[in-house]
Amino acid sequence: MRNSTVINWLLLLVLGLLWGASFLGVELALKGFGPLTIAAIRIAIAAGILTAVSFALGHGLPPHDTKDGRKIWRHSLGMALFSNVIPFSLLSWAQIHVSSSYAGITMAVVPLLVLPLSHFLIPGQRMSLRKTIGFAVGFAGVVVLIGPAQILASRGGDIENIARIACVLASCCYAIGSIITRLAPTGPQLAFGAAALLLASLILTPIALLVEGMPTMPGTAALLGVLYLGVFPTALATVLLVYIVKAAGPPFLSLVNYQVPIWAVVIGMVVLHEALPGQFLSALGLILVGLAISQARLRKTATP
Repeated sequence: MRNSTVINWLLLLVLGLLWGASFLGVELALKGFGPLTIAAIRIAIAAGILTAVSFALGHGLPPHDTKDGRKIWRHSLGMALFSNVIPFSLLSWAQIHVSSSYAGITMAVVPLLVLPLSHFLIPGQRMSLRKTIGFAVGFAGVVVLIGPAQILASRGGDIENIARIACVLASCCYAIGSIITRLAPTGPQLAFGAAALLLASLILTPIALLVEGMPTMPGTAALLGVLYLGVFPTALATVLLVYIVKAAGPPFLSLVNYQVPIWAVVIGMVVLHEALPGQFLSALGLILVGLAISQARLRKTATP
């Protein structure tokens, strides 16, 4: 039990770093690709990798001629939409108008949304008074992060405000995706992840081609950015995500969002020389305090 707990925490650390660096990858990829094309390419690369590995290890894809197999495919479709297609597209577009650091900070919203979803959908994950207080504090941070006063003052005309909301909506999608993954029937994790990415690729690729057309040959930075996105924070991260959710549950996985905004801010400031307004840092502080309150007991029992 102790060894499995240590492994879960180590994998969580790796996942946080991969996702935290993904915002830098998007910034680089945007130098040569449209936002939908970036999402489509990274998903297609990851789908090819995971499908090949799954077949090489003898797992293949989930069966479609059994009741459980068809249920797995339905959950794979849900994961495709809410963990890949929608949030990847929203974040890629939003990063045209907001910094990578800001987009990374919004990922701290995910565990706050997992709390009420788990309360209603997952047995044994009830909302306590402590979790409710933590949710309220974190939600206050979300309000500060979005900046409703600025949004109201602009009357919806500022594209940056819309991009901020898009980042938060992406976080909502990730929270829903983690619940869908947790409720999926037991089966080979690689097969499940490969199925989700294949479906996501089939959905998004024609949309990207229709909206943005066939991409031209990009520069080296954009090409490296999209390759990184496909291999690491999509393919490898999907395997880690499914494993952690199955092994420790969505609330434990949601702890990764302590790390993601911090990695995103550090990488954005060091590599991209991004400056963060005090409003964003205050919002991050409120969100992390809310997470600390809501997850205090979980952290105490999960620490090796």
